[in-house]
Amino acid sequence: MANPGFEQGSSGWNFTSGTGVATNNPHSGGRFAYLDGGAGKKVSQTVTASTAGSYDVAAWAAAGGTGGALEVRVNGTLTRSVNLPAKAAYARYTAGQVAVKNGDTLEIAFLSGNSWVNVDDVTLTPSAPPAVPVVNPGFEQGSSGWNFTSGSGIATNLPHAGTKLAYLDGGSGKKVSQTVTVSANGSFDFSAWIATGGTGGKFTARVNGTLAGSVNLPSRSGYARYTVSRVSVNSGDQVELAFESGNSWINADDVMVSPSAPADPVATSSDPKVVALFDWAKHKANSWVMLPGTVGALNVDESHRSGSGEGAYGASYWAGYAHRSAYYSRDMAHQVAGASVLGLGEANKSMLRAFAASATPEHKYFPVWDLNYDNQTYLSTDYGSPQSFVREVPATFELVEKANAAYRWTGDSDYVNDPDFWNYYRHATKEFIELHDGKKPNGVAEGTGNGIFAGAASYNEVGEEHLAEAGDTIGSQYQAFRAMSALAADKGDSGLAAEYKTKADNLKGYFNDTWSGSGSGSAMVRGYKTDGTALTGWGLENSWFMPMKQIMEPGSRTDAYLDYVDQQASGSGKPANIEAISYLPDTFFAYDRNDTAWKWMQYVYDQRDVQHPVAKQGPNGDYPEVSYTLVSQTIEGLMGVQPDAPATFLSTTPRLPSGMGWLQIRDIKIGGNTFTLRHDGTTKSALTNTTGATSYTWEARFPGNHGTITVDGTTRTAATKTVNGTTYSYITVDVAPGATATAQVS
Repeated sequence: MANPGFEQGSSGWNFTSGTGVATNNPHSGGRFAYLDGGAGKKVSQTVTASTAGSYDVAAWAAAGGTGGALEVRVNGTLTRSVNLPAKAAYARYTAGQVAVKNGDTLEIAFLSGNSWVNVDDVTLTPSAPPAVPVVNPGFEQGSSGWNFTSGSGIATNLPHAGTKLAYLDGGSGKKVSQTVTVSANGSFDFSAWIATGGTGGKFTARVNGTLAGSVNLPSRSGYARYTVSRVSVNSGDQVELAFESGNSWINADDVMVSPSAPADPVATSSDPKVVALFDWAKHKANSWVMLPGTVGALNVDESHRSGSGEGAYGASYWAGYAHRSAYYSRDMAHQVAGASVLGLGEANKSMLRAFAASATPEHKYFPVWDLNYDNQTYLSTDYGSPQSFVREVPATFELVEKANAAYRWTGDSDYVNDPDFWNYYRHATKEFIELHDGKKPNGVAEGTGNGIFAGAASYNEVGEEHLAEAGDTIGSQYQAFRAMSALAADKGDSGLAAEYKTKADNLKGYFNDTWSGSGSGSAMVRGYKTDGTALTGWGLENSWFMPMKQIMEPGSRTDAYLDYVDQQASGSGKPANIEAISYLPDTFFAYDRNDTAWKWMQYVYDQRDVQHPVAKQGPNGDYPEVSYTLVSQTIEGLMGVQPDAPATFLSTTPRLPSGMGWLQIRDIKIGGNTFTLRHDGTTKSALTNTTGATSYTWEARFPGNHGTITVDGTTRTAATKTVNGTTYSYITVDVAPGATATAQVS
């Protein structure tokens, strides 16, 4: 990096009009850079990375007002942004953990605000290594970093990924281990892919020689993923990870360290099944979280098992196949809510922003289908060129909807203020539709009918239907319009909010009056071919997304269609892959079919140990979408939690199925607060504002028309509303920090 303190004047830096180098107020030395107030001014420098890794960009800055920013772009894509507050004295600001690979261009830029900005002493330094720096986690460097007893070693015959694995012969006393020094206080999960020929083996974690966690390994000849969860450590501690032998062979591969999720919600209930389900799901979901700064392979797939090069992984979590080094837009969209419950707000934002930045005019505003875990490199197996890459129309809209959902959980204003996000929402809900509405011009975005590399109309990749329009697209487009309206309202643009509410209402009317035909069940239209032919019958995603996205008007026709979805999914139309079935609870919760939703939640959970159709994926439970969706379906589904952190508001609706007497979840994280929520049946709810400094308004809803609701022993007149065809009685209560409120209908 050239001239970091501006002591050589403008050398190495680019300056727009209204910026320059001055001498009157440096942080150190004799010079600094300045930006006058007003939009559009910029001081920047671009450097080329010669070594893959993770880097921190820092600078000393002072500002006379708000609106200024430190931004870092990698290959033109915004990767980090730090807002500069109004602070006349110099302070140091850092954009951390910027992942690059060899040859990447990195632009460091300072942007103007509504008043002057001064900048000095810029630094570009390697980020601190991961707090738990495991060496050679996939054994690709042979024995490097690991200790082996007699009867153990490195082999190449059956790796999970890459080309090598560690093995232990049968019989007691054999061990493969690595000890690392922890550089920060924290809590971590340790996972590995393991196959076994018998019982008796263990995967263990020890801290300073004391056992901190252990997993007993069952007899399973195919690889599955095992995790030692929530191991607490302090800086300087010695952590030993070990595979210990049993009565038969053990193969181990692909060790992964995850930071334990910031939130640790706990379920208790009269029904032990839901407690076991939720506890399994939250621990399994957390085990997929990436530790930022970890250097790992890029572009790994079944044909390139060692990938092509390395990069520093950013804040992210696994969302897709375990044998690929990337997260997918479709999977990630379905995992956003579960990740939000676990407090993974930074990962959600980084991943959503990466997709948003990829939706360029060159891509005709399609986001790419998947990105490597460095949050910037497109997965090569699915991306050939701007004209040939995997893209499916519903994902474009789902990412708008899910960004709004992430915003409601966190209250992070970047979702409405970050230009990459805002431009994405606007393009996805306007220009994208205009560019992809040629075969059946009706305001509904289309696919080409020529396969996923040319743009598919549906998530259903099975068969050769050559769809131009699909039920999952129109449903997702409806929800994107609704999200755009809500985001515009929070941005203060009431006109745009009203415009998109009207667009959503009109699209829903068009769907129910015209697009979907006049039949129900097997006779309902769920797509149109490129020749204009309407398609009915069972279409998997393009069938169940229509009610799941609530574009179907409640009533007898929708009731019949929901019966049809349940019938097909329970019989010959059942999808082969568990990740598709994971949508069904969301579909039935949308119309308060709580017993059916719970039936499908239990089905997904009960199938967790069954082998996934993709052998490298391991059992069904090791498909990440399974655990993340069970987490969100417990909180948003059974507990009916709808957060709105920007407004310090939440609503709840008890959706407990028949036979579940009560369910309580402790430590539900919304914004900066955590809550404990308990439902007793569908008639009593209690909310505790457990931690945080902010009071929240609670809308306690109950199904049915009730004249009164008792709140903390006082009878109050209830209000009513109809939401997606169901009438609710509700009351609003302000719940202060540390306080509990109880609402009940008779």
